[in-house]
Amino acid sequence: IPCDRGGDSATPDFKGFTLLMPAVSVGNVGQLAIDLVISTLDMTKVGYFYTDCLVPMVGNNPYATAEENSTELSINAEVYSLPSKKLVVLQIRSPFIKNKYRPFCETLLSWVKSSKCARVVLLSSSHAYQRDDEQLLGTPLRYLLTPDLEKAVGGRMKELNWKEMEKVAAYPGISDTDKVLHIPGGGITKLLFTESCSEGIQMAVLLKFCSEGDNIPDAFVLVNYLNEWLQLIKSEVSTVQSKWKIPSSWRLLFGNGLPPALF
Repeated sequence: IPCDRGGDSATPDFKGFTLLMPAVSVGNVGQLAIDLVISTLDMTKVGYFYTDCLVPMVGNNPYATAEENSTELSINAEVYSLPSKKLVVLQIRSPFIKNKYRPFCETLLSWVKSSKCARVVLLSSSHAYQRDDEQLLGTPLRYLLTPDLEKAVGGRMKELNWKEMEKVAAYPGISDTDKVLHIPGGGITKLLFTESCSEGIQMAVLLKFCSEGDNIPDAFVLVNYLNEWLQLIKSEVSTVQSKWKIPSSWRLLFGNGLPPALF
């Protein structure tokens, strides 16, 4: 649903854009990472994603920069755009209603097709404590590509030396031959990925193994991981945490324990 700005309700053109969105997953890491992208790139809100699959909510503008725009209202699923980078972002701010994963995925993928987005990048997370032995080694970051996107960017992921999400034994301790994709705590991640595979949609999943708690550090790690590939901001140095602009709404997170220097 486009924003009605001054009576202009024309539907934005997202043909050829990359759609970036979070899974509502453990630690809300994907949603926090999306906050950093929207805030840093100063993206414009262009509409709302109407769905009955999410818990209804309303709140103040999470990216307020002055008193004048602090009273703007935000709801559970909003769309932001940055045409200069051919980037559209769907931010989700509330949990899913029980048994509504599949209807949401169907509606979302239908929108992706109708808007002619080039690809979808899903930011997600998974329970660190449920990793198998192989997943305990090395980096806590993983990626997945649908077959259609693998053809286009698979080589780039190998250049970056990224690690693909491992499949795990379907019957641990009984048989190690049957392997399945398992993303505990990942919310809609697995369903959305498998549906995109079957419908020929180009999708990448970027995820981090983590635990519930203060997940702001995890969000920085995940958004930097995304930035390695898409180069949303310049990253000449190994850590670009200071280059990401923290939204004003984060002052209310985790007992306001963020260092003042981050604001």
